[in-house]
Amino acid sequence: MTKRPPAEQLDLAIRTLLARPQRRPAPRTNPDVAKLLTLVGPLGDLPHPEFKVRLKTDLQRRISMNQAASSARTAKPVKFRRENFPNIAPYFLVNGAPKFINFLVGAFSGAERVRVPRPDRSIMHAEVAIGNSVIELGDTNEQYPQRTMTTHLYVSDADATYANALAVGATPVHAPTDDHPSGDHWGEAKDPFGNTWYIATRRSRVAGPEGFLTVQPYLHLRDAHNMIPFIEAAFGAHTTGLHKSPDGKILHATIEIAGATFEIDEALGNVQPTQSYLHIYVPDTDALYAQAVASGAKGHKPPYTAPYGDRAATITDPFGNTWFLATYLGPEPNSPRLR
Repeated sequence: MTKRPPAEQLDLAIRTLLARPQRRPAPRTNPDVAKLLTLVGPLGDLPHPEFKVRLKTDLQRRISMNQAASSARTAKPVKFRRENFPNIAPYFLVNGAPKFINFLVGAFSGAERVRVPRPDRSIMHAEVAIGNSVIELGDTNEQYPQRTMTTHLYVSDADATYANALAVGATPVHAPTDDHPSGDHWGEAKDPFGNTWYIATRRSRVAGPEGFLTVQPYLHLRDAHNMIPFIEAAFGAHTTGLHKSPDGKILHATIEIAGATFEIDEALGNVQPTQSYLHIYVPDTDALYAQAVASGAKGHKPPYTAPYGDRAATITDPFGNTWFLATYLGPEPNSPRLR
């Protein structure tokens, strides 16, 4: 049998010793190798490299599991909007906000839930709940002038609501009928401030992501088809209920953003384009503001933390509509939303 070189004998003996510490080198091992092995002997009590790798991996796995379990115990559900704020809210800025509140309460069975007055008794911010939705409003100022806006109001009895609106000062345009293309029982009136209200009882069964919402902001746009690619890129929106004329004009579309919905169509005939104020809660105001500006919106007010508890920002879309973006950060005092 060929005798192994001393270096190979030492290597073999060390591997054997580390693998099986109870086994000792054979007596015929080179005397010099045997002396070196006396130094190697204590190494037999140390872990094998593979054992240390397994130990490290197991410890990391256990730490990760403990952290995940701890996070699961302390995690809170993601909440980016206030309670009872289920939709995009039209934000009305009018001359005479107290009278507008009275109109909303009398015409649409609204319930006033927030009023923040200025020292001169004008209103800086107010909220009126209508059905399962919210309308926000305030008196105009130099920064935000009055705009006449259009709102689609879905109610259980369009005839009764239409009559109530006329009784408290609305101007009739046409009483609710069943001949609307949507199939809804649908009428139209203008309030004393010049805003248009489409008052309808739904006959269709196509609900939005949160069911049938009472209040739907309605935007009449010039080249409305351009709104869809913009809003999808800027807001991550999803378009449903899209109806076009034979020549490609948008007759109606519902657009959903993070569970909120609004409606658009092409401004045709006597219907002129409108520019609205809209308040919307989104999961991340900072990210959406940057995304909207990159998609063609004009940044009006960069993201900031408002005193009333929202992360807020303001943009203007290419059609001139102003969007008040917000992410809810926590409980809020009765403070104004617009300054």
